[in-house]
Amino acid sequence: MPMQKKSSNIIIKGAREHNLKNIDLEIPRDKLVVFTGVSGSGKSSLAFGTLYAEAQRRYLESVSLYARRLFNQMSIPEVDSISGLPPAVALQQRRGGASARSSVGSVTTLSNLLRMLYSRAGDYPKGQGIIYAEGFSPNTPEGACENCHGLGKIYEVTEKSMVPDDSKTIRERAIASWPTAWQGQNQRDILTTMGIDVDIPWKELPKKERDWILYTEESPSVPVYPGYTKEEVQRAIKAKKQFDYMGTFIGAKRYVLQTFATSQSQLMKKRALSFMTGSECPVCGGKRLKKQALSVKFEGMDIAEINRKPLKELQQLFGPYARPVSKKDNPNTDHLEKKLVTQRIAADLDARIEVMLELGLGYLTLERSTPTLSPGELQRLRLATQVHSNLFGVVYVLDEPSAGLHPADTKALLNILDRLKQDGNSIFVVEHEIEVIRHADWIVDIGLGAGENGGKVIYNGPAAKIRDCRESVTAGYLYPETQSAKAKDKPERKPEQWLELEGVHKNNLKDLSVAIPIGAMTSVTGISGSGKSSLVSQVLVELVSAALGQKLEVTAPESGTDLLEQQAPANARGQLIGGLKGIKRLVLVDQKPIGRTLRSNLATYTDLFDPVRKLFAGTPAAKKKRYDAGRFSFNVAKGRCANCQGEGQVMVELLFLPSVYTPCPVCSGTRYNADTLQVTYKDKNIADVLGLTVDEACDFFDKELTISRALETVKEVGLGYLRLGQSATELSGGEAQRIKLATELQRTQNGSTLYILDEPTTGLHPSDVERLMAQLNRLVDAGNTVVMVEHDMHVVAGSDFIIDIGPGAGSAGGKVVARGTPAEISNNKNSRTAPYLKAYLSSKRWGTDPII
Repeated sequence: MPMQKKSSNIIIKGAREHNLKNIDLEIPRDKLVVFTGVSGSGKSSLAFGTLYAEAQRRYLESVSLYARRLFNQMSIPEVDSISGLPPAVALQQRRGGASARSSVGSVTTLSNLLRMLYSRAGDYPKGQGIIYAEGFSPNTPEGACENCHGLGKIYEVTEKSMVPDDSKTIRERAIASWPTAWQGQNQRDILTTMGIDVDIPWKELPKKERDWILYTEESPSVPVYPGYTKEEVQRAIKAKKQFDYMGTFIGAKRYVLQTFATSQSQLMKKRALSFMTGSECPVCGGKRLKKQALSVKFEGMDIAEINRKPLKELQQLFGPYARPVSKKDNPNTDHLEKKLVTQRIAADLDARIEVMLELGLGYLTLERSTPTLSPGELQRLRLATQVHSNLFGVVYVLDEPSAGLHPADTKALLNILDRLKQDGNSIFVVEHEIEVIRHADWIVDIGLGAGENGGKVIYNGPAAKIRDCRESVTAGYLYPETQSAKAKDKPERKPEQWLELEGVHKNNLKDLSVAIPIGAMTSVTGISGSGKSSLVSQVLVELVSAALGQKLEVTAPESGTDLLEQQAPANARGQLIGGLKGIKRLVLVDQKPIGRTLRSNLATYTDLFDPVRKLFAGTPAAKKKRYDAGRFSFNVAKGRCANCQGEGQVMVELLFLPSVYTPCPVCSGTRYNADTLQVTYKDKNIADVLGLTVDEACDFFDKELTISRALETVKEVGLGYLRLGQSATELSGGEAQRIKLATELQRTQNGSTLYILDEPTTGLHPSDVERLMAQLNRLVDAGNTVVMVEHDMHVVAGSDFIIDIGPGAGSAGGKVVARGTPAEISNNKNSRTAPYLKAYLSSKRWGTDPII
């Protein structure tokens, strides 16, 4: 029987993951394939949820059950069959690693090479023995400074940190580090029993008493008479009056340290940390390593100093050492061995850094912790590492690799993708950036719409032929002549007030002064790493929030260890010298998650859930059973399913496999108990309503003005496909950002609010960008100010004002290169943004190649 010829394509049959409509398609291997379509159409469901998930599942089938426990396993995709699928590597958009000890050096493995270089080829002090590579790592017992345990800082709990106001009495909570609720009162009552006066100012207490209260390790137990004065307690004891209970004392410092070390609550840990003052470790000088490791030098620098150099400088440092070593020139054997080791490691370092520089990451340092990186920066670092791995026959699945990239940097990204393809790999990219889509060999366009209106293959074929596909929304932006996609002219806004910043110092911003128009839309542009986010998302936020006396919520780290390890960002130096009269409120609309648990969802975040629950509580059935609005919350015991505690899922422990979540067998994933689900509104129970998409809910609640208005704003920012009960953990950064924007849009607009956005077009199809711009213009028309970091030329061209930062990245950036209207910037010869903006403005439409 003749052997069947193996297909060179990947053949998918019956893909039904998420909103995919049982699709069949054939995709070529060894090509650059772009998956595109409007936001929420199903691109990621096909590329990541189906293709990558199945490739990963097949790989895991080949390893032992025990080894599978070590992998973060994806769920088995809903698909009938996939043939011709090679092994896959996913490079997704994820926020920085959970640990603050994860760094650029560790993600790229450059730190390993550097430690090896210092171990084998470093200049040791006379008489010092060799230190192995792990001895140069602050994350190992061999390398970590013994005084600060590799943190670079020492933390102390002092009287000043625990008692910020010594004019207060203990009863007035002078000891701020004690708990504020009953536990704190308990400690005060115990002191009263012990004869300490809690009603005189702290500073008037004898020092011996103050020190004992703060620092004692003793835990005496005494009878407690809550609320009694010192004299009343003494009389009660003398009269042998029955006490309420026996209370055990804990010193204030001991309480802080114990809470930080053992509490399961991140809020409690964070509160405890606020009473711990950090200062540079005097032993290692903040370098985190033992003295022996720091005594080893290369080019006159210890390893900590090298780690603080930008990648661009490191390449210049290691470049000369990367040249081949000749035995003829080095007759001394010991000297030759050291030279050979240096050359081999330096050549590897040089080659790896070269790729990172190509991707526009030369401004990063090896010690930069990954939680401080943007998702785009982290993805490009991983991409650079893959290029150097020289894998063959692999499918690389990338999630918007152009995110965070200036158009000038996109060309370098495309060169890297081409290099991976030439090495014999298939490149599958989920992407919205027109230049990347145009560069593809093959396009898979999913649509037509989002959510239930998507999930179909609109086009699957060579990139050039998509222009003939009339159904494709994407084609209209790739080839504007086929469909009208002209930019809309809008009236010119002429600001009368300016928000003026002077003498700003932060990261690479050095003594920068800039004026931002109030009552206008401003885009801050510049190449990756130029200082845009430092100016907008850090300096502007810090200075304005401080001036307004407004505290902004900071996302807490994942673990208590990270709370201690994270480097507290240095406050911006600089001042606001004008314009604050036009700003009464600050709103930061970033891409951080809207919640970290299964309980947080679109309905709860946007406050949609409150009026919905009140509607259910007002039904005849609910009134008859005396159910209030709380009954219809899955966060309240009386209404939720007791088995899953209202999460809708239960965790199943598997002995040799990762634990998995499965729908709750009691409530079938509805989150509610049976009695609650019996109450219906318009024939739907509360779980049915949470299962509706925003589009469906708009029709369902069309007579309820409060609810429908809130739903319309979510729909207007392009999120009509999301379910009301969709968990926050399932949302992308771009979706989370648009939910925050929608929440703001539904509020009554009184003007005078400063909205700060960080790349709001991330994850948006060009058609959705137009909708976003309409919403942002609505905010400005209502008397507000919008300032955003952005690379998308449609947004930049549609802004009233542009501030271009540069000219380069890192130390070569941090300056205002140009400022003015889009027309003015487009003609500025110093601006890297100008050629791309000029090309866009000259065509007044999408998809025109810049002529540089």
